[in-house]
Formats: sequence, structure tokens, C-alpha cells
Amino acid sequence: MMRMHTLYHRLTLFSFSSPLSLLPLAPPLHLTLRRRTTANFSSMSTSRLRHIAPLAAISTEDGTGGASNGSVSSSSTADASNDYEVLGVGYRVPPPEIRDIVDAPPVPALSFSPFRDKIIFLKRRSLPPLTELARPEEKLAGLRIDGHCNSRSRMSFYTGLGIHQILPDGTFGPEVEIHGLPEGAKINFVTWSPDARHLSFSIRVNEEDNNTSKLSVWIADVETGKARPLFQSPDVYLNAVFDNYVWVDNSTLLVCTIPSTRGPPPKKPLVPGGPKIQSNEQRNIIQVRTFQDLLKDEYDEDLFDYYATSQLVLASLDGTTKDFGPPAIYTSLDPSPDEKYIMIDSMHRPYSFTVPCGRFPKKVELWTADGKFVRELCDLPLAEDIPITSNSVRKGMRSINWRADKPSTLYWVETQDGGDAKVEVSPRDIIYSQPAEPLEGEQPVILHKLDLRYGGISWCDDSLALVYESWYKTRRVKTWVVSPGSEDVPPRILFDRSSEDVYSDPGSPMSRRTQAGTYIIAKIKKEGDDGRYVLLNGSGATPEGNVPFLDLFDINTGNKERIWESDKEKYFETVVALMSDQEEGDLQLDRLKILTSKESKTENTQYNFVSWPDKKIVQVTNFPHPYPQLASLQKEMIRYQRKDGVQLTATLYLPPGYNPSTDGPLPCLVWSYPGEFKSKDAASQVRGSPNEFAGIGSTSALLWLAKRFAILSGPTIPIIGEGEQEANDSYVEQLVASAEAAVEEVIRRGVAHPKKIAVGGHSYGAFMTANLLAHAPHLFSCGIARSGAYNRTLTPFGFQNEDRTLWEATNTYVEMSPFMSANKIKKPILLIHGEEDNNSGTLTMQSDRFFTALKGHGALCRLVILPYESHGYSARESIMHVLWETGRWLHKYCVSNTADAGEDQDIGTVKENISKGVTDAESKVVAASGGGSKEACDLEHEQSHSLPRKIT
Repeated sequence: MMRMHTLYHRLTLFSFSSPLSLLPLAPPLHLTLRRRTTANFSSMSTSRLRHIAPLAAISTEDGTGGASNGSVSSSSTADASNDYEVLGVGYRVPPPEIRDIVDAPPVPALSFSPFRDKIIFLKRRSLPPLTELARPEEKLAGLRIDGHCNSRSRMSFYTGLGIHQILPDGTFGPEVEIHGLPEGAKINFVTWSPDARHLSFSIRVNEEDNNTSKLSVWIADVETGKARPLFQSPDVYLNAVFDNYVWVDNSTLLVCTIPSTRGPPPKKPLVPGGPKIQSNEQRNIIQVRTFQDLLKDEYDEDLFDYYATSQLVLASLDGTTKDFGPPAIYTSLDPSPDEKYIMIDSMHRPYSFTVPCGRFPKKVELWTADGKFVRELCDLPLAEDIPITSNSVRKGMRSINWRADKPSTLYWVETQDGGDAKVEVSPRDIIYSQPAEPLEGEQPVILHKLDLRYGGISWCDDSLALVYESWYKTRRVKTWVVSPGSEDVPPRILFDRSSEDVYSDPGSPMSRRTQAGTYIIAKIKKEGDDGRYVLLNGSGATPEGNVPFLDLFDINTGNKERIWESDKEKYFETVVALMSDQEEGDLQLDRLKILTSKESKTENTQYNFVSWPDKKIVQVTNFPHPYPQLASLQKEMIRYQRKDGVQLTATLYLPPGYNPSTDGPLPCLVWSYPGEFKSKDAASQVRGSPNEFAGIGSTSALLWLAKRFAILSGPTIPIIGEGEQEANDSYVEQLVASAEAAVEEVIRRGVAHPKKIAVGGHSYGAFMTANLLAHAPHLFSCGIARSGAYNRTLTPFGFQNEDRTLWEATNTYVEMSPFMSANKIKKPILLIHGEEDNNSGTLTMQSDRFFTALKGHGALCRLVILPYESHGYSARESIMHVLWETGRWLHKYCVSNTADAGEDQDIGTVKENISKGVTDAESKVVAASGGGSKEACDLEHEQSHSLPRKIT
């Protein structure tokens, strides 16, 4: 027996493989306009977003750290005499105290078996080398495709798999390593068979070879660890552009393969057959967001067909195979719970040059599990005309799924408003249900009618299902209790609340696994009690921070009993999963077993089993601290007030050993991201916990704690639009007011030097940064803006949560755009952008043109374009260079603050300037604010129309 810490050392991040010599590495492009230089500067590093690894991928580089062509160099200091030389030298790296944190080896990802008796350690490496990103890719229909692998490009991977038995005392048996793989195998799409006796996964090996770089499907015996190819023929390859494969039963998989008759890819004509023409002579109204990587011509259409078309193959573990249906672009494979049917989604022509493939014509069909066509469920036309208004959807059948509690019953939703959220109609959505093979003349049954937009269903049985609906404009969310098998039992509302009111969130029902492999609401049996109980797992938001809980909830009466709650004083704990759902039927409360996570400000996440009735705790992991050099960092959740009375929150981090009374104020980096709300009360609520572990990603602002910075992380920047008011109509005023309150608070506490406060952000946070430098220059010494959009006229059909067009809200678009205020930006601003940014709205051109506008007005600015990088940065060379650039900027214009060398204001003067601030902004924000917030999720990452979120 052994515990996890004797096996591996750390939880990991995405990574790739050893460097490949494919293309020469291009250094980042530097464009700088300097007004003055400083005597010296020390190189530092900046922020990294936290990554969660999917089961389908992961990777890293070898010990060379990706410096494959010798162009990566390190510099911690430089003086004015060699400043220009240093700035022109290839890729740079930050100093060791930053670099060591980023390069720390990742820990494995974890996956439990269907019966909770085994666990896989999915081993992975850290950051990929730039050679991985430099591989050729096709940009088609909103996708990026690696033609050599016939999969999505830039796919990370696992490097090994280790299986452990979970013993009764919570410890693990010896590792069974999956063996028999080719040397250097890169593993993806790891899946348990329904009976947990086998694992399926794909591997690829030599990515320089057109054949061995393609993905092949492998099978491993869980008991012995022996792995082998699924197909006897070595020439059968996986097509992983869309779905890849599914287990149909315990011994059979349905696999998307590259058609064996496929030849070489189509060649682009040297001379086009004619001009590129798009027409709207029918005068259709088609408004779309700023999508990227769209099809451009007939050649692109042919290329998309070439890479996306699959031949489905039924493959048994005994080696027998059978073609399943004709070749087509299959996008989803979904077996029924009883394993008798397979629902198959595909897309077909006519394609579009206006929208990505998610809106192409879509066909949904039913087939038997042995490959016989049953019926067509729907064939939806091209959907170019989905309105940009929030909660607008596609016409026709949507969200077609199997009922998780039935052998083979389908359900779906159909809109009654034509998909247009601006149309007032009741009901707005209708949920239908029907058997896979209905009797002749048998019509679909109406399960429920909704006046808001459908948000999902949690199934339990014929007596219980929970139906969710929501409306973004009002933030209203409703949960209905329905009895699917009893038409005489009317639906009733269980919860009706605001999605922004986190204090009233009752939690979500916990699910259990069925013998069919589906997940349904777990019903709990309490001894001596006939009540109908479920478990509600909640975040437990309070004014003091989140205190997660598990409630025993009576569906009939609404009564609840708190059976578990996180520690409040030191730790932050959450319920991860049920571990006692191996048997069918209701779960006994006195035999309940759950998996929980536990962490503190300074202790990284560990996992525990908690077992009833005595709630015995068994710790099952003991991962070491990922960055011991910052183990004693100081963290505090602080609260303060905006001028209009809105309560704001931020997390203040201070370096280990820092004492403000003896060490004095520090340089400070403020890193944030605005959010929208419908009410002041909701905007004022506290989100997050003061006891959460400080996770530091590869570009995290917290890296600067190692360079003795104070970090104000995530100060709430609520943009509030109460009632009929539009939040963005007072965006600038509310943005400045929130920033003023944050800066005044860190100065009041004595932890931040008033002349040495920098501001930064990524994507919409970069947009925020540029606006603050334009409209609140009295607050910050400099700014760092990564992958932002700065000119809203380039996103004329909406952005973020704004669903009015440029022509409907011209003043708002113009006033919000820092590009239009480039002449006002006098403080130093560092712009960083990936050269291949494919995020909706944040084209690389946004930073290019903003830099040109700044330079045209003599602003002190610098633009760094990262070759091959997209919206987020992943290659080690790129990340290290971003950190070096940030470190240089912070040292030169924050620590040294040469941009304002002539000013000599004391703290009192700065406070006075803040209190004066922008008086017009203060008066406007008091009148215009109102509140409610979505979490700071980057809505500009969405490549297709946004649907309401389902609470699961």
C-alpha cells in the first residue's frame, strides 16, 4: 500500500512534448516608443492563468526548457547604455525566482473508475516548446486543424498512465503502469469502458511523419496494464476533428476514422476561377459577432470536407470491425442508456462564410447499435440569422438528449419565439419527450412549458426531475419540480431567484451513477423517515466569504438539514463527488461517502474521503507545496466602498515576511476584470473565500510576490445597470470609481506606494487597463494590457455582454473604446498580443492599431506580438518572454517610476487627488449604477452564440 505522495510529486498543468525541429523559431516582435530611459532595471515576470486539464490531453517539453535554438536568454538587470541592445535580442527569460515557479514540474491529473474502486494517474509534462505551436494548421469554419494528425491543432497530451486500486482504508495499492506503448507515445482521449475492465485512448508518435503523427486507438487491460492497438490493421486512423469514439457496450467502440479511400488533400488553385462573392439580395437581417477563422472560398469548403469527414467503424475488442453508415461529417455520437441505439449528429452543406461550423446545417439521426438506420430526428438549416440578443437561440429542435433515467427515451426543446429573445411570447420554450421508436401515430409528449429560456434538466425517475430556466436580462433563474411519469401532478416552482444573488443560492443536486453509466439525481434514504430527500451541494456564499455545504433537502416540504459544512476558520473545503453510488436504488444516509477537497491560504489542495455515520475523514493525497518559496505569502480578503455606496471586494497578497509598519509601502500590481450586474446589492456581495489556496499559474500576477510586490488580485469592478438602465452607458464612470476605491484602500492600509501602483489585465481586463490609463491617469504609474480589444467599432454587433449594435448605442461604443481616447493616455502602457489570436473580438489587429494610435500621439508605449500564440499563451518561450517584458516594464515604470520622475507628490496629495478624482464621473456613477454580476468569465472567448448557463 502506498499514498499518492510516494508516487508523484505535484498536480500539473498543460504541457507538450520534447521540442521538434519543424520551423525556425521567430522572436517576438517588439515595437517601442520611448520618451525617456532609466538608469537600470531588473527583469521580472508576470501573470499566468490557472489551467485545469481535461481528461483528453496534456504535455510538456524536455529538460532543455524549450530554448531549442539558442535564442532564449536571461537578464535580470540592464542599464540605459544597453537598453536598446537588450530589447532587440530574441526571446528573454525572467529571473530565477520567477522562472523556477513557472518551471516546477506538474502533478498528474486524476480519474476515478465508474465503480469508484480504482483511480488513474494521468502523467503529463509542463509547458510546450514553441516548435509545437509552429506546426502548420488549417483555419477552417472557426476551427484550427492539424492536418498531419487530423485533429484539432495544439492538442496537449499525457505521457503515461498509472492505475491504483483504492483500498478500504482509503490508501492505494501498487501502481499498474500501462505498458506496451510505442516509445514517446502521446496519449489523448482516455476513457473507461462501462464495466471498468478496459481503458481506451489514442496515441500518436512521430509528428514529423505524416502517418505516425496520426492518431490510432489503443486498448489497455486495467488489471494487467497491457496495452494494444484496437484495430488489427495499422492503417486505420482516428479522425479527431469533432467527436472521436464512444463505448457502445463493454466490448465494442464506435470510432470516427479517416476514410480508407481518402486521397491527398485538395490543392489550392494557382489561379482562382472567379471573384469571391457574398450576396444579400434577399435583404435578410444577419447580425453576428466578430468570428474568426471562417471559411473564405470554395477551396476552404473542400478542405473542411476533407479533414472533417469520417467513416464510422464498429470495432470489437476481439478484432472484428464493421463500417457504420456512410462517410459524413459526424460531430457527436451518443449511445442510449440501454445500449440499443446511437444518436448521431452530423453537419452538411451549404456552408457559410459568415458564421462558424456550429451554425452549419445539422442533421440528427437514430441508428441501432449494430448499424441499422432507424429514423431522422431533424435536419436543421443553416443558422446565420440567430439574433445577437442574449438568450436568442437556434430555431427548431435543440438540446436533443437521452433521458438518463430511461432505457431509450429522447427529450428535446423547441423555441416558440423563433429563437429571438426580443419577441414577447408565452410559452417561450416547450420541452418534448418521445421513445426512440414511437408507435405509429404516437406524437411527442409535452413535458413542460417555460416562459424563460430552457437551461437543462436533472433527471431522477418518473416521480422527480428538476427543470431549469433563466433570463439573462433580468438575471432571473427558476427551478421546477416535475413528475415526468404523472400527467396529473402539476409542475411546481422549487426555487425562483436572481442568479446574481449568490447569498440565496440553495446549491445544486448531487448526481449518482447508474448501472447504465448515466448520472441521475441521488435520492437519499433517512432511517425511520419517509421523506423524499436529495443532497444539495452549495458554495455557501456569505458576507465573510464562501463556506461550502451539503444539505439534506426534502423535495416535498422544502425542509433542509445541513449534514456537512466547510471549516470556516482556517480551511476551504468543497464536496467533489459521491463515492457511495455503486448500488442501484436510494442511497442510505448512514452509509454515505463523499470525496472532498481541502486547502488553506498556505496549504495546497488535498483530497479526503468522508464517511457517514461518524463522518470519518481519510486523507488520500499528500501533494507537496508547488512553490515552497512562497509558502508563507500573506493573503487577505478586503472590503471597501465605492463612492456610490457599492461594497467592493478584493484579495490582497503580500510577500512572505513583509511588515508594513517596518518595511513601508511596496510597489503594487492591480490585476482585474470587470463584471456586469443588475443591482447594487448583488454587486456588493462577497464571492470567493479568504481561505482558498493561492494558485499561481504560468502568467499569474501572483508571481510578482517573488519580487516583493503587493498584489491586489481581482478587485471587483462592477458595471451596474439597474432596471431599464444599460450598464455600459456609464461604463467609464463606474470603472474609474471602482479603481479609485481600490487604490485608496491599499494606500490607506500603508501597503502600496501611491506613486508605484501598476494596473493590468487580460482580454476584457486589458480593455479595462487601457481605459483606466486614459480616464484615471492619477491612479496608476503604468499599465500592462494583454490580448485586448480597444476599438469597439471593430466589434459592431455586440461584445462581452453588450447586445446592442454600434448603430443602436453609438455613443456607448465610442466612449467605451480606449482607442478613441488614445490622445489622453500619458502613462506608459505595455501591449502584448498573440499573433494568431482567434478569440471573438480580440483580433491581433486591435493591438496593432491601438499602438499606432498611441504612437501617433507621442505616448510611451510598447507592443509585443508573440508568434504562433493565440488568445492565451502556451509555449514556454512565449510565457517566459511575457514575464520578462512585464518585469522590465514594472521595474522601469512602476518601481522606478521614471514616467513621472518630475512629480514629487506625497501620500496625502495623492489621496487628495483621488478624492477629487473625476468629479463628473462621480456624479454620473451615483446616478447611473445598479448591479448584478456574472462571474468574471471571459465572454469574449465565446466563438458561438451564448446560451444561458445551466446550474448542475
